Amino acid sequence: MRAGLKHWLADWIPPHLRRALRGATTNGAVSYSGNFETWEQARRHSDGYDAPAIVERVAQAQLKVARGEAAYERDSVLFDKIEHSYPLLMGLLRAALQNGGTLNVVDIGGALGSTYFQCRGMLEGVASLQWNVVEQPAFVACGVERFQTEQLRFFPDLRSCLAAGSVDVAIVSGVLPYLEDPHAMLREVAEAKLAHVILDRTPLWAADDRLTVQSVPPSIYGFRVSYPAWILNRERVLSHFVPQYRLVDEFEALAGAIHVDGLIAHDTGLLFERRAPA
Repeated sequence: MRAGLKHWLADWIPPHLRRALRGATTNGAVSYSGNFETWEQARRHSDGYDAPAIVERVAQAQLKVARGEAAYERDSVLFDKIEHSYPLLMGLLRAALQNGGTLNVVDIGGALGSTYFQCRGMLEGVASLQWNVVEQPAFVACGVERFQTEQLRFFPDLRSCLAAGSVDVAIVSGVLPYLEDPHAMLREVAEAKLAHVILDRTPLWAADDRLTVQSVPPSIYGFRVSYPAWILNRERVLSHFVPQYRLVDEFEALAGAIHVDGLIAHDTGLLFERRAPA
């Protein structure tokens, strides 16, 4: 993938591969290794994935959620009880409160609406809710065909989403580690000047950005997958938003501590709120 933003969506890793199950992460089954100079070098040391098969697997699971046959889907695994991210919900409700009860979200890397289906029950008090998923082409096509409604829509890039209507909040969850140039995407989000930005599921540490290979065992998806994954420097991530944005909250995300060759990163969430012009 080149640095141009029009290309970054096409090459990112499918979203359900980004969201490793908590148990697998905490018991060490999901692992990170290596310190690669280039994206192509990291790719050569990874196995890749079967994207069409995975899209269909996620779609079948999400259809059961949409029909009310399951409460929640993650990584194509179905749950009978939703595992809420309360800091994420707090950020969304805070945005709605400040916008007169209206909430218009762009969910970058939102798969087939997993976070939408996870949160919608807790957002019933919001007067107006619009959820827009920005994804890679295969997921957009599947989403438009099977899941799109007046409230849930799918777009191939951030530009087309913003052109379709006003947006109050950007959710960037579990996406940054799997882009060749995560800072290009951060710049695009910051330059959109949205009122609220929620980064979630992002491994951060104090060390320099490090490109690794993340490996997921067959017990999760039925086959082995591995792919390039960044561990990002916390201060460099913050620099895209500060001082134009205020850091409202920082929280530990789903995976918790992440061990990389004897060093520790933390799966992190950040809630930003844009400052009023001086």
